[in-house]
Amino acid sequence: MSVGIVLVSHSARLAEGLAELAAQMAPDVTILPAGGLADGSIGTDYDEVVAATQRADSGSGVVLLYDLGSAQMTADLAVESLSNPSSALVVDAPLVEGAVAAAVAAQGGADRQAVAAAAAEAGMPPDLMPVLEPAADTSAVELTLTNDVGLHARPAALLVRSVAGLDAEVTVRLGEQEADAHSVLALMSLGARQGDRVEIRAKGPQAADALAKVKELVEGDFGE
Repeated sequence: MSVGIVLVSHSARLAEGLAELAAQMAPDVTILPAGGLADGSIGTDYDEVVAATQRADSGSGVVLLYDLGSAQMTADLAVESLSNPSSALVVDAPLVEGAVAAAVAAQGGADRQAVAAAAAEAGMPPDLMPVLEPAADTSAVELTLTNDVGLHARPAALLVRSVAGLDAEVTVRLGEQEADAHSVLALMSLGARQGDRVEIRAKGPQAADALAKVKELVEGDFGE
């Protein structure tokens, strides 16, 4: 059972659209929108947020994200009203980036605290690094992106999930920049497109497994 996610917004359409986007990256995670008032107008509905939080909890708890200040208040009140308030966390994070990061972390089996941390860290600059000479124990493979959208949202999430749990440090290099392969936002920030050639670097006990998994993904066009 994975951690559930609730998206609290003043706009029903915003919450629904973001839930749809995040679900593309985390198909096994319950991601529920809780946006707008019951009559369809702009605002946050306490009862809806409570109900969504209860539905999203499959036993591993829930992380709630919000768009604006009063939405935070609604989320906090909803959590306080739960029979077990410690089962849910309200996270101060950018709504879109935080939802993406939280969804991918939950899909990878992270616990409630780790999912919340992933969302919060999404507000920091992406972990892009200048390319350095690889260490002697680093393995690498060069691959050409042939899928339609390159390393954008869904492919980046699939890549992160492919190396999650492996005992290996993995990076993706494009031109003069390198990104941590465990960060969806960092991978997307590379701006890698169809036709770009990237270098995958890995080191650690399961480096070979990591490279094999990424190679399979890229050569299979990320299932597109």
